[in-house]
Amino acid sequence: MAPVSSTSAVIRARGPRAGAARTATPRRDSDRVQVLPTDQPPEGATSPDARPRLSFAVPPARGKAPRHLADLDLAGRKQALREAGLPAFRADQLSRHYFTHFTRDAADMTDLPAAQREQLCAELLPDLIHEVRALRADGGRTIKHLWELYDGVRVESVLMRYRDRTTLCVSSQAGCGMACPFCATGQMGLTRNLSTGEIIEQIRHAGALSEAGGLAGGPARLSNVVFMGMGEPMVNYKNVVAALHRIIDPAPEGFGLSARGVTVSTVGLVPLIRKLAGEGLPVTLAVSLHAPDDELRDALIPVNSKWKVGELLDAAHDYFEATGRRVSIEYALIKDMNDHAWRAQLLADELNRRGHGWAHVNPIPLNPTPGSIWTCSEPEVQDRFVDTLRRAGITTTVRDTRGSDIDGACGQLATEVLKQERAAHTR
Repeated sequence: MAPVSSTSAVIRARGPRAGAARTATPRRDSDRVQVLPTDQPPEGATSPDARPRLSFAVPPARGKAPRHLADLDLAGRKQALREAGLPAFRADQLSRHYFTHFTRDAADMTDLPAAQREQLCAELLPDLIHEVRALRADGGRTIKHLWELYDGVRVESVLMRYRDRTTLCVSSQAGCGMACPFCATGQMGLTRNLSTGEIIEQIRHAGALSEAGGLAGGPARLSNVVFMGMGEPMVNYKNVVAALHRIIDPAPEGFGLSARGVTVSTVGLVPLIRKLAGEGLPVTLAVSLHAPDDELRDALIPVNSKWKVGELLDAAHDYFEATGRRVSIEYALIKDMNDHAWRAQLLADELNRRGHGWAHVNPIPLNPTPGSIWTCSEPEVQDRFVDTLRRAGITTTVRDTRGSDIDGACGQLATEVLKQERAAHTR
C-alpha cells in the first residue's frame, strides 16, 4: 500500500496557532519518587540500549489488499459491477447482505440470481482476514482475535460485552510508528496501513459473532466501535475516515451505528485532529495524553516533540466546539511516573482553563508487572489521583480494563504467537 502522502503533507504543515497555550512548570511533590521512561528499555525491547524511534513514514507497499465492497461507497460499488458486466443495481442487495446480515457467503443471498451470486461475491467480497487465534476472558464476555491478512501481516481486535453495550476495539494499522515506550505495538514499528475493507471486516466478524451469541450472555448487538487497537488511526487518515462512513452511514452504505458509539483515538497529531473536526462526523475523539506536562510527555509520548500538550489540548477543545462531542482524555496510570497528585491537579487546571464540561478523563490502570517500571499505581495513589481530578470538577471514570489474562494490551497477543511459532520452527 502506498504511503499516505496527504497525511504527510498535513503533518509537515503544522504550526502552533498564535497564542497557543503552554503547560505551566509543575510543582513537584517532595516525598514522591519520580520514575522516568528512560530508566528502562521500552516495553518489549530486545536490547538494553533500545530507544523509541518515532516515524510517520508508511513503508512501501508489497502489494495491495484485494478491492472490497467496503473500500467503495455505494456509487463506487455500482460502477465496479457495471465494469464487470454485472447489473449495477445488485450492489444495493449485496451491500445489505454484508452490512445488515454480516455475511459474505453467496449461499446466504437467496434473493440474488443463482447464476450471478458467486460472481457478484467474487467481484466485491473477497476474503480479506483469517482467524489465527481467538482467546476468551472475563467469563466469556471478552474475546481477543488475532487475524492474518492477505500478505501474512497480523493484527488484533478485541470484542467486549458490558451490561449496557457491546464494544469492538479495532486495529487500523499493522504495527505502529508512534514508538510509545510502554506499548507493545509501538515497539513493532509500522508495517503498513490497513485498507478500509480490512478495518471493516474486523467489525463485520464482530457483528456476526455477537448476533450469533458468541459472547457469554447470549445474542447481542454490536453497538460501539473504538479505534484503540494496533496503530495510530490518524496516520491512516484516508482509510479510517472511509471506515467511519461505513460504520455510521445506514444500509446499504454502511452498518448504520450511532456516531455516539464510535471513538477515534490518537496520541496527538494536531493537524489531523483539526482536519477530522471538519469532516462532519460527530464521533468521539479520545486523546492518549498520559502526562499533562511536556517535560514527562516528551519522553513518554515521542510525538510530543512535535506538538506540545498545550497545542494538543487546544485542538481537542476546538474539536469539542466543532462537533459537540465531549473529548475523552486517556491517562494510563504508571507507578511513580505520571500518577502524582500534582500532575492530576495540573491536568485539571489545563482542562478547566479551556472551559468546563468539554472533556472526560479516563484513568487506565495498568496490569501489575513486577520488576518493570511499566506497572500499575498503588491503589491509594490511584484513588488520590482520581479524587484530585473530581474535586477540581473534572468528570473522571476509571477504565474498566478487560483481557488482562489473555495478553489484552495491543500487540501482546501477536508478539506472543510469533514467539511461539519461531520456537516451534527451531526445535
